[in-house]
Amino acid sequence: MAMRKLKEYTPTRFMAPDSHYDADRADYAVAFIECLCHTKGRWAGQPFDLIDWQEQIIRDIFGVIKPNGYRQFNTAYVEIPKKQGKSELAAAVALYLCCGDGEQRAEVYSCASDRQQASIVFEVAMDMVRMTPALAKRTKILASQKKMIFEPTNSIYQVLSAEAYSKHGLNISGVVYDELHVADRQMFDVMTKGSGDARTQPLYFLITTAGNDQNSIGYEIHEKALDIIEGRKADKTFYPVIYGASESEDWTDPEVWKKANPSLGITVSIDKVKQACESAQQNPSEENAFRQLRLDQWVKQTVRWMPMDKWDACAFPVDADYLRGRVCYGGLDLSSTSDITAFVLVFPPDDPETGKYEILPYFWLPEETLPIRVKRDHVLYDVWQRQGYINTTEGNVIHYGFIEKFIENLGTQYNIREIAFDRWGAVQMTQDLEEMGFTVVPMGQGYSSLSPPTKELMKLVLEKRIAHGGNPVLRWMMDNVTIRQDPAGNIKMDKDKSTEKIDGAVATVMGLDRAIRCGLNDGTSVYDTRGLIVF
Repeated sequence: MAMRKLKEYTPTRFMAPDSHYDADRADYAVAFIECLCHTKGRWAGQPFDLIDWQEQIIRDIFGVIKPNGYRQFNTAYVEIPKKQGKSELAAAVALYLCCGDGEQRAEVYSCASDRQQASIVFEVAMDMVRMTPALAKRTKILASQKKMIFEPTNSIYQVLSAEAYSKHGLNISGVVYDELHVADRQMFDVMTKGSGDARTQPLYFLITTAGNDQNSIGYEIHEKALDIIEGRKADKTFYPVIYGASESEDWTDPEVWKKANPSLGITVSIDKVKQACESAQQNPSEENAFRQLRLDQWVKQTVRWMPMDKWDACAFPVDADYLRGRVCYGGLDLSSTSDITAFVLVFPPDDPETGKYEILPYFWLPEETLPIRVKRDHVLYDVWQRQGYINTTEGNVIHYGFIEKFIENLGTQYNIREIAFDRWGAVQMTQDLEEMGFTVVPMGQGYSSLSPPTKELMKLVLEKRIAHGGNPVLRWMMDNVTIRQDPAGNIKMDKDKSTEKIDGAVATVMGLDRAIRCGLNDGTSVYDTRGLIVF
C-alpha cells in the first residue's frame, strides 16, 4: 500500500527544555515497526509503512530523551476517529515494547473495558509476529492464554483479564489501553498508578475514539490532554494527540472531515464518510454517532433527541420586564437536597397560530457544593452563577424555603395561573405554595402525561415558535436529553439514560403542558377532547 512518508520531522512542541531528540533511537523504533506487516483486508501481508501522523507519534514518544538517557514521555494519549489505523499502531507499539525496546523481562499488557476488546490489539500483534520471520522464530505464542513470550529477553505481552489485574503485583513496562472512553476506572488506576515504578521508562499507550460519558475516566484524560494542548496545564511526561472537529465546526463539511481524519483516503475512503454523513442528515438519530465516531467529538449520549441547531435558532430575546402581568404557567422539577432544582415559566402566545411561547427558566444549587461540582462534573456552574443564570442557596443542601420565597416574588410580577410538579415529590413545597395562593397541579411522569407536551415541544422548536433567550443552562440540559419510547410511539425524557442533568428540560415540558391545556391568555384550551393539539 502506498503510504505518504514524513518528509521532515519536527520535534513535538511538548519536548521539555532539557530534553533532546535522539534520531538514532527514533529511527530504530520506526525501522522496527516498518519491518512488520499489515494483517487485514486488501493490505494484508504488505509492509507496515507508517502514515505521517503515525510516524510523528513514534518519533516523538521514542525519540525525545531526558538528560538521564530515558524517554521523556511515559504516557501517550491518542484520540482519533475510527478506521484510522489506531489498533494496528497500538499493536506495533506493544510489540516494540516487548521485543524491540531492550527491556529484560518486559511486561506489556493489552487492556480494555472487557477481555474481548482488549484482545483486538493483541490478535493484530499476534498475526504481525507470525508474518515476520525474525520475530516468529524468537517468539512463543500461547494463543489460548492470549499471551506471547519473546524468548531473547524473556519478555511477555498478554491480554489482562479483570481477575488478573485485580491481583496487583504487576511489574509493568508497557500498557496498551484500547478505547479508553469506556475504560473501567479501577482497572485503569491499577494499571497506571505505581505498577511501573520499578521500570526506568514505562510507557502507557492510551488509544480511543471520543465517547459519550463525560463522567468517565476517559473524559478526564481527554480533558487533561486538551488542557495541555491548549496551554492551560503542563505535564512533561504526558504526550497528547487529539484529531477531531470542534463543536462549532460544520460537521457536514468535507474539509472538516479531512481535519479530523488524518488517514482519510488511505485507510478509509472519503465516500464512506460521505455516505455516513448523508445518512445522519436524513436520520437525526444518527447524527451523534457520526460526530463521535467519524469526527471524534465527545457527545452527551449516543442518540441526540433535540437537534441543537434548531434549538439555537429559537434563541429569540425574552424581555422579563415586558412580560410582567402576563399569564404564564410553571413547571417545577425539584432535586434531591444537594442537586439542581429547576423552575420554568412558560408564557403562551397571544396568537395561537403564529405566536411564540416564551420561556423564563430559573435554577438553584447549594452554594457550598458549587466548587466541588465544577471540579467533579466539568460543568461551568460557577461561570453561570456569576452570570446570573444559576442562583445559589446558603449551605450544602438546597434551601427549599428560599426557593418558595423566590417563586412567591415571581407571583407578584407575573400572572402564574398554575404550577405543575412531579406528583411523587415536593409534597411540603407544594403545600407551602398552595398556602401562598398558587394553584399547584400534580403531573404524572409516565408516557400518557409527558408524551403530548414533549412532542409538542419538538414541534414548536422546529417551527421556531419557542423563544428561550439563549439561556446556557437550559441549552446544556436540552442537549443532555435522551428519550424513551414505548411500543405505541409515546415518548418521555429519560433521566436514567441521560448522562447529565435535564431538570430544566423536564420543567419546561411540564410548564408547556399546562400552557397548552389551559390555553391562551383568554383561557381557551388548545387541546381537543382527545388531548391532541388543534392548531
